[in-house]
Amino acid sequence: MKFSLIYGTAWKKEQTQKLVALALEKGFVAIDTANQPKHYNEPQVGEALKILFKKGHRREDFFIQTKFTPIDGQDHRVPYDREANITDQVSQSLHLSLEQLHVDYLDSYLLHGPYHHPGLGEEDWEVWSALENACESGKVKSIGVSNFNPTQLAELIEKSRIKPQVVQNRCFAQTGWDAQVRRLCKDNQIMYQGFSLLTANSFVLEFPPVLEMARVREVTPAQIVFAFARQVGMVPLTGTSDPNHMVQDLASEKITLGPTELKTLSA
Repeated sequence: MKFSLIYGTAWKKEQTQKLVALALEKGFVAIDTANQPKHYNEPQVGEALKILFKKGHRREDFFIQTKFTPIDGQDHRVPYDREANITDQVSQSLHLSLEQLHVDYLDSYLLHGPYHHPGLGEEDWEVWSALENACESGKVKSIGVSNFNPTQLAELIEKSRIKPQVVQNRCFAQTGWDAQVRRLCKDNQIMYQGFSLLTANSFVLEFPPVLEMARVREVTPAQIVFAFARQVGMVPLTGTSDPNHMVQDLASEKITLGPTELKTLSA
């Protein structure tokens, strides 16, 4: 299915269900969450979806993505047996996510972050093997990673049995908008999802050329950034809680920047 933006649900806490329902009402069809109580409320994402399905909406009309978060990314509310082996932890976390989200499959399931740096270690490969098995079982349509550097992604692409289909990274303008990872994704037909496009790059929203691009189109600087991201091959995440911003963010799909404008923002 096609979508130009993903609604991110991190840090919404007790407002999660309300905001996810609002985002879906405004037109979002792609939702990102994680089985990580420290930063996400996955059960409330599921409650918003459950109500939608009860109203007659079809499961296949939505892209639902969640993540397996390793122990070091959890707080005391670990959603799996901390004493189990990693393969079993992935299985337990996936089963709970399906239950919490009220679905029988996921469109995308990600490793939330690597265990090792700068390359991959044994634990990373054990998780990936478990994700491959989940993909083959039909419980997951695609698998991927988050917060991976170029070295880790290149290694995963080269050595994995099922290649990653999604990469979700925090995207900084200072690094060419994660240029190296995006290049790997483009060369290997991997969906690149960029998060923190606005919060990690607030100076871009005040950059005079960006302000001028927004002025002549009568749109916001944030819409310019999202339009740029889409045109260079990203699928951006937005986590706004403002209904007006939700509408504006979705409307950025209609904005097309010229070659010079794209070059200015890329630089």
